[in-house]
Parts: sequence; C-alpha cells; structure tokens
Amino acid sequence: MNYPAIIEAAWNGYDPSRKLSAIEDISASVSTNRVFRIRFTEDEYIIAKISSFGKYEHFKEDHRLIQTVGNNLLYPFENLLAKSLLKNNRVYTYRYKKGRNDAWVVFYNPSRVMNSLPARLDEPAIKALAKQVAKFHKACSRIRNVLPKSKKTLRTDINILLEQLEGNEKKFGGPEQVALLRSHCEKFISNRNKCNVRNFDLIPVFIDWNTGNFSVGNKNELFSRWDYDWFRMSYRVMDLYFFSRVVRDEGDKTVFSYLPDTLMEDRFMLFLREYHKVNPLTADEVRFMKEAYRFFILNYVVKDGNYFFNEQYAKKLRVEAMEIYLPSLDRVFDANRIITLLKLD
Repeated sequence: MNYPAIIEAAWNGYDPSRKLSAIEDISASVSTNRVFRIRFTEDEYIIAKISSFGKYEHFKEDHRLIQTVGNNLLYPFENLLAKSLLKNNRVYTYRYKKGRNDAWVVFYNPSRVMNSLPARLDEPAIKALAKQVAKFHKACSRIRNVLPKSKKTLRTDINILLEQLEGNEKKFGGPEQVALLRSHCEKFISNRNKCNVRNFDLIPVFIDWNTGNFSVGNKNELFSRWDYDWFRMSYRVMDLYFFSRVVRDEGDKTVFSYLPDTLMEDRFMLFLREYHKVNPLTADEVRFMKEAYRFFILNYVVKDGNYFFNEQYAKKLRVEAMEIYLPSLDRVFDANRIITLLKLD
C-alpha cells in the first residue's frame, strides 16, 4: 500500500486547509502496524498509525474508548495516555478501502516522554513500579461505570480460534498441533469459570506493557503511555504477565520470547507483594493469572501473531508456543505459592 498517500487522504478528510510538509516512517521493526511522524512546520508534528488487522469497527471502538478513559482519569494519571485528534468532538478515524487493500488511520498528539526504565530494574524500582501499576488499576476501576461498552470479550476471541482450528488444520501445523491448541482453549474456558471471573471488575487494560510503550518520571511514577494495539476492556490480571517480564532477572532483551517462567520469579513475587499492599488481589484473581497467560499465547501469539509481529517473529513465537509455552504452563505456574505469599484464603 502507498502509506504516504493514505495518510494524505486521511488528513485531507480531517483538515484540508493545513498542508503536510513531511511524512517520516518511525515504525517498530517487530510490528506489522505502521507509525509515521507527520510534520507541518519545523516545530509542529503529529503521529499517525495505520492498521489493517481485524475490523475497522473494533479499531474505531477501541480508540473512542481510550479517549474516554484518558479524559476521565483523574490526577495523577490525567495526562498519562496519548490523545487522539478529535473532529466534531469524536475521535477521528479514516478508512482506506481499494480492491483487496483495507486499512484505517488514527492521528495522535505526540506523547511527552521522560525516562525509560533500565533494561534490568533494581528492587526499589520494582517496588515503585508495582505501587504505580496498582494505583493506575485502581484509577481505571473507578471510572469503569462511565465507559462505553465494548463488543470484544475473551470468550469471543477464543471461540474465533476454535472455529479457525476446525476450518484450517494446515494453518496451525497439522492434527497434532490443532489437538494441543483445542485442549488449551477448552482449559481456558473451563478454568475461567472456575475462577469466578464474573466477580472481577471490567476495566481498561493495555496488556503490552513492554518498556518501549511507556515512560516514567524521576521517582519512577508512570508518566506517559502510548501504543494501544492490544487494548481491551477486561480484567486487571491481563496486564500482569507483561510486568513480570519488565521486572524479570535477565532484564529486557532485543531477541525475546514469551516464557511463563517470569510469573514465578522472586522478583515478580516482590512486585506482587507491593502491588497487593495498594490494590489487594483475590485468590481467584491469582488463579486466573495462569489463564490470562494462556489467553495471551492463544490469542495474540497463535491466532493473531501474523498480524501483530513481522514474519520472522511470528513464526518463531508460534513454534515456541506449541513446543514450549503451552506444554510447560501447568507445570511452571503455581498459584498456591502466590496465594500463600499474599496470605490469601
């Protein structure tokens, strides 16, 4: 697709009176989404994101939800989220459709970025981050009743995967791999009910909390957050796996995998203890941590990995999901250890 031409058409639908002077591709090398810096003068610029995965209606719904979240969060998170540009008091999105090409565009004001977390956090930084995340989840929970409803649910995504498993075995490797994936889908559905998720609050979650998606202040407080590819209305536990990766002992790596082992590291236990002091977890939420991880692998790595990651990473992660992540999950994750640590019933 001719991305600059799409961006120009999208901008002309927004405000044709202002002319663009430069369009610079600043996309991350691991993602299929395209991100551009758009300049008007030397000092004025905005960010444009082009996505072509999923449904335009979901893309539009997500960004309008995120805008509502950002507008309703109170201090100290009132300026945390990158804001989309509005037209007629609505988030402006543009759909480009020509032949087999179907893509959509949203414009953002650039986020102010302060400090990036180091590749490996020390214990004081882990504690500070845990308290900030707990406070942020509390703030999101307080506004949940004023947010628009979302059509996406965990169950609907898993049902889509189950339908795909029935229709195209070769896509997933063959009968053996399909049987493995189907068994994990069924485990997720069964265990989700056992964890009484109906009692969990539905809040905005961003899931992908890798250190390239947010910045912190001088006291490690959350300062800014951008990149909303995996945003959804769901349970706060969905965010926790990525924080286990942020605080893991080996630190941030350029070549990455999604092993479940970080959920049981001592450093993540420290994170959970500090989080729990501010925003207490329940035993059912702790048990659901395993299912949140299982869902992440099934949905974002297996079902949709080809859309979220470039071809090299998508292939690598899907093979690892089949051979390592899912087969090792029940052996690796021990909810009782965390329940004992947090002194839960």
